[in-house]
Order: sequence, then C-alpha cells, then structure tokens
Amino acid sequence: MTSIAGKAVAPLALGGNVFGWTADEAASFRILDAYVDSGGSMIDTADVYSAWVPGHCGGESETVIGRWLKRDPAKRERVVIATKVGFMAGLKPETISPACEASLERLGIERIDLYYQHKDDDAVPLVDSLGAFDALRRAGKIADIGLSNFTAERVGEALAVSAEHGFARPAALQNWYNLVERARFEGPLQDMTVTQGLAQFPYYSLANGFLTGKYRSKDDLGQSPRGLRSIEYVESERGRKVLAALDEVAAETGAALATVALAWLKAQPGVAAPIASATSAAQLGELVAALSLDLTPDQLERLDAASS
Repeated sequence: MTSIAGKAVAPLALGGNVFGWTADEAASFRILDAYVDSGGSMIDTADVYSAWVPGHCGGESETVIGRWLKRDPAKRERVVIATKVGFMAGLKPETISPACEASLERLGIERIDLYYQHKDDDAVPLVDSLGAFDALRRAGKIADIGLSNFTAERVGEALAVSAEHGFARPAALQNWYNLVERARFEGPLQDMTVTQGLAQFPYYSLANGFLTGKYRSKDDLGQSPRGLRSIEYVESERGRKVLAALDEVAAETGAALATVALAWLKAQPGVAAPIASATSAAQLGELVAALSLDLTPDQLERLDAASS
C-alpha cells in the first residue's frame, strides 16, 4: 500500500470535484463520511474546483471539505488531503505561496499532505516552481509534492532539477487514465512512474461515467451534466467492446461495472489509487466496492484485449 505524508493510502481516492457543485454540502458530507467509514483514506481536490460553474470562483470544494473536517476533527488523522495549484494562475513562485495559504485556510488544516502542480507551466522554469514547493515543505505547509498532467519528459526534468538543487523529490503523479482510454498513460509515462517509484493517482478513472454503463447510446447522454463528454466513447467500436467485456466480468463477479473498471485500474503497474467521485451514496457504494475486488488474471486479460 502506498504511503503519502506518512499515512497509508487505500487503493481508491475520492474525487472532490463534485463537492459544492453537483453534490451540495449535505450530500458531500454524507459521501465523505461513508467513504471514510468504508476504509477510504485519500480525498483529492484542487483550488480550481469548481470555478467552471457560473457564480463560482474556485475553492468551493476545498471549503466543503474544510467544513466537513471541522465538524469531526478526528477525521483529519484518518485521511490524506491532496490539493492542487496552478490551473488558474500558473506556477510563478509569487502565486504559489499565497495560493497554498488560501487552500490551507479553506481546508482548515495546518499542512497539506500532497500538493500538486496542477498542470505544467512551461513559462516558469521548473527550478522556480519546484523551489517554491520545496520552500513550502520546509516551512511545514505541505508534506509531499505531486505533478499533475505532466509528460514523461517533463517528469524526468522535474526529478533531475529536484536532485540537482536538493529539493524534495516529487512523490506522486496524476494523469488521465482509464480502461477505455489507455494511451495517455501507458508507454513512457507509465514506465517513468514504475522505474522511478512514483505513485500514480489517475483521474477520469470512469471516463466521465461511461465505464459505469450509464451511457450506451446518444439518447443516454442527457442524464447528467457530464454526459456529453462521453459521446466519443459511445460512438466508438472500442467503447462498445469495453462495455461488453465489463458486462461479462460484472456478471462473473456480481459487481457493478464501475467497480470492475476501478478494479482493473488499481491492478495496473504504477497505479497507487484511482480517483473517482460520487454524488450519492449508491454511486459511492459501487466505488468503494473496488477496494475489496481483485480480478483474476483471465478477467484482466479479457478487459485488456477489449480496450487495446
């Protein structure tokens, strides 16, 4: 089991992008409580969540999580809090420190367990952004450092810069990866993750809900605000083959399609914990069931073949 900030991380992280957006505060609290009670231990958010919603400006998810922690402070020691900076204002050192302070205040915590550079900012030298992160770590504001949406080449550069300047070494990566869309991670980036001993926490683990079986035709896409994002999967031969293979394995295991898709993902080399979000207790149940589902080699091979 992967460790972040000295805490063990269960092989399923809870995505906080929906908190304060499609899950209101009361629903978010229920989901967070149920996730932790089911053995979950990592909550993933970002300062940009959910700035895309009209009337929001970012920080809504962190605020909800902070209120949840304040309601039951004992939960703090049971969870790893991961958040991110840089999506909105880039990674200039002068923006990183105040952004970190704002996240700490919204979350109501003294230290962020895992702090990501949310996306690569090639306008800022890595020595500057990583130096700012290292300063936060030395100040006790953050524990571990992560890189999100970085290519393999840039991860390699970041590791080299950290070694050269004596900065804390990045411990985690976060990239787009799921059963129906594997090429974004598999190859050089996965090789880098494994050979360098990094922990990958993939997002879009359920392909915007497609891998739950919720969207099987264009007529299904209006079921949620994110439905239209699945149109390319619905229309593709690969998407149809993947759903058919998931249906087979789900029937064999008695598990939901989402559970099987996450179990496949957690079994992939380099993956520490897939990130998935829920807006209801029923959805969450299908996610946390992946914590205890281990697919057989034959089942993994059939899913591999369908998605190749």
